[in-house]
Amino acid sequence: MQELINKLNQLEKHSAILEPSEKQREHYQKELHKYSSQFIREIDEHPSFIEGHGKTDALKFEGSSKSFSELLSLYHEEVTLKGINPASGGHLGYIPGGGIYTASLADYLACVTNEYAGMYYGSPGAVTIENDLIEWMKGVFNFPKSAIGNLTSGGSIANLIALTAARDHHQIKNELIHKSVIYVSEQVHHCIHKALRIIGLSEVIIRHIDLDENSRIQANFLEELVKTDLQNNLNPFMVIASAGTTDTGAIDPLKTIGEIAEKHKLWYHIDGAYGGFFILVDDKKNDFDGIEMADSLVIDPHKSLFLPYGLGAVLVKNKEAVFTSHHYTANYMQDALSDYSIINPADVSPELTKHFRGLRLWIPLQLHGIEPFKASLEEKIVLTHYFRALLKDIGFKLGPEPDLSVSYFWFPSEEIDKNEFNKKLLEFIHEDGSVFLSSTIINSQFVIRMAILAFRTKKNTIDKGIQMITECLQKTKAYYNM
Repeated sequence: MQELINKLNQLEKHSAILEPSEKQREHYQKELHKYSSQFIREIDEHPSFIEGHGKTDALKFEGSSKSFSELLSLYHEEVTLKGINPASGGHLGYIPGGGIYTASLADYLACVTNEYAGMYYGSPGAVTIENDLIEWMKGVFNFPKSAIGNLTSGGSIANLIALTAARDHHQIKNELIHKSVIYVSEQVHHCIHKALRIIGLSEVIIRHIDLDENSRIQANFLEELVKTDLQNNLNPFMVIASAGTTDTGAIDPLKTIGEIAEKHKLWYHIDGAYGGFFILVDDKKNDFDGIEMADSLVIDPHKSLFLPYGLGAVLVKNKEAVFTSHHYTANYMQDALSDYSIINPADVSPELTKHFRGLRLWIPLQLHGIEPFKASLEEKIVLTHYFRALLKDIGFKLGPEPDLSVSYFWFPSEEIDKNEFNKKLLEFIHEDGSVFLSSTIINSQFVIRMAILAFRTKKNTIDKGIQMITECLQKTKAYYNM
């Protein structure tokens, strides 16, 4: 016994370093606060994009310890100063968000307390907060009280949950897979295709619905496709619409699609990961008419509620379908299964281990209220129109009037192939890096995208972007001797 006690005393001494003293904690907090404050204070002084590569030699763990100041310096040099700065207001590529500061405080608190948000038994408070946030979202999108939901890591897992429920509700398995049909836009997010592959539906029939000049689904073509497939003894079972596509920000005709889905008993899924929370803007509410008809809906607070990456959400009307797909019991979980009236997040998601990610939304909402979020969303729409007007003034061609805050443009070069010219222009834009823009292909044409969503994006950001684009345009013309 004494030998065991001696061994424990020795191990306790060595492992004690994992529990810093109060003085050490204060030292870490002081250094971290200094670094993060400087990062935010100087964020507009740094480029939004710097090309670079991660240095494996500098970042790899070699077994020995380093000081916290060394690690912060390494993080700054090898992480924040390379690639896209996703906290910057100048991040106008892909779909930005920004990461409001008060959400980071919530993450710190969640990590320190290490609350487990998977089962009510483990943390009734954490699960109640997450379930109440789902209730709030159900109210925002006019979903019934009987609907179910989950806070996920992002849109990919949220879509996976919804599509799995649709598969199981319609019993799409075995030989029925090859006869089953899903209807999508060509601009559907690629995570939908990944989710279908993951859940064993890679061999279903995918029908792409024709789009109008604004990249929205043409519902009359959907109706024709469904009727033709029924006549051919196929099994139409799901249609997927978007409330703000990634490519162009288009909102599909949600109500009309919903009526067709209801008529033909299709599972109606809406991906509103980017655009969903724009429903909070009074002038945009009508554009979302019909979103409440969805059988399942995905929205991402880490996009249009400006939170740090890592918080998506899914709402599903058919509670039984979600439970059928995800609920499971095991002997070692028996103590946690005492109250079946509470929705356990682990029962409606692939996750059992679950970070308390809901706190990063709950604290900012409780601290700030909803009005600043609504104002920031409306600001992004106005900034998009402002950016487009300035681009037009310097000779660029623009895509159609945007539904939300994503748009695209290109320079109409006559001497050089337009696609080649605009690719070179984007190369110069990336070399500059003052503002980050990305690209896409629309009707076989290379175009430059702007996605205005970061909460730090302001009028001066757009003015800086226009100055950069003007300078890069001159460089591109000089490159081609124009």
